[in-house]
Amino acid sequence: MDLINAALSAIKTIRVQDILDIVIIAIMIFAFFSWFKTRASRFVLIGIILLGGVYIAARFLQLYLTTIVLQSFFAIVLFVLVVIFQEDLRNLFEKLALLGNLRKKVRPLSPLEKASEIITHTVANLAKKKIGALIVLQGEDRLDRHLNGGTALDGLLSEPLLESIFDPYSEGHDGAVLIKGDRVKMFGCHLPLSSNTAKYGTIGLRHTAALGLAERSDALCIVVSEETGNISVAHQNNLTKINNASVLHNELDNFYAREIPAKKRHPAITWLKENSKEKIISLILACLLWFAFGYQKEIVRRNFIIPIEYRNVPLHWHIDEPRLTEVKVILQGPQQAFYLLDERSLKLSLDLS
Repeated sequence: MDLINAALSAIKTIRVQDILDIVIIAIMIFAFFSWFKTRASRFVLIGIILLGGVYIAARFLQLYLTTIVLQSFFAIVLFVLVVIFQEDLRNLFEKLALLGNLRKKVRPLSPLEKASEIITHTVANLAKKKIGALIVLQGEDRLDRHLNGGTALDGLLSEPLLESIFDPYSEGHDGAVLIKGDRVKMFGCHLPLSSNTAKYGTIGLRHTAALGLAERSDALCIVVSEETGNISVAHQNNLTKINNASVLHNELDNFYAREIPAKKRHPAITWLKENSKEKIISLILACLLWFAFGYQKEIVRRNFIIPIEYRNVPLHWHIDEPRLTEVKVILQGPQQAFYLLDERSLKLSLDLS
C-alpha cells in the first residue's frame, strides 16, 4: 500500500523535465535491448536485469549493505562488459558514423513492393527461358469456390520458390500458383475456363484459365507462354499482352494499390508498433529507475557562501572597499535539484545602473 501511495505521489509532482528524463533513459534501454537481442550471450542481459531489480528493491527497502555491494558490483560489470564486447562496440560506433554521413535515408520496400519486384523478375526469367507459368494474385474477393485441387503451402514469396514450382520437372508446374500479399498460399491449382476467348483468337489453356478466373473475381492472373515466351495479364474480364518487364511491374503496382490499398499510418505510429514489447519494457524500467533514483519527495535545505559582485557601475562612481565580499544564502528544494548545481556559479549580483 505504501508503494502505491508513493507512486501516486510521484505522479502528482512529476515535472516536464522528469518526463523528458524518463523518455531519454527508455530510449537508451531500448537500444541496449536491441543490441543484446542479436547476441548469443543474452543470459548476460537477463542477469543484469535481475540484479538491477534487486538493486532497486534494496534502495527502496533501505538495505544499506546490499545497496553498497551492488553499486560496487555494477562498476565492475560495466568495465567487464566494455572489455568483452569491445569489438561489437567498435562496430556499433562505426555504423553510427556511417549513418551520420548518409545524406538521405533510403526508405525500405514494403512487403507488397517486394512482392512486386520478385514477381516481375521471376516472370521475366521464366519468359526468357520459355517456361510456362500461371500466377494468380488474390485481391479482396475470396477464391476458394473457384479453385480446384492444389497443394497448400503458405510460404514466403521468393524467386527460387516460384522457379522451383514452375520447373518443368515439378509435379505442380502445370497448375496455378496462388499468391496473397507476399505469401504463396497454394500451388498446382486448377482454375475455371473462360468461354469468351473468340476475340483473342487461338490461346492456350493457361490463358483460358487465367481469363476464366478474371471474369469471376478481382484477381490478377499472369501467364507465361511456354511456346512463345510472351507474358499476358488477365484482369477485369480482359486479357492483355505485356511487352516488357517494366510494364508488368506497373501493372502489379497498380493492382496492389487499387485492390489491396495500404493502410496509411503516421510514421510515429508505425515506429511505436514495431518491437512494441521491448519498448514497453524499456519504458517501465526507465520509470522504475526514475522512481528509485530521480524521485525525491523530501525537501532539502543547503547553505552556500557566495561572492558579491557589482554590475553596471557608472563611470563617475567610486566604490570603497566593501566590508562584505561574501554572503550566506539558504536554498531549499528536492534532492535532485542539487545534483547538477555548480556551487561556483552562484553569486549575488547587485545592479547599480
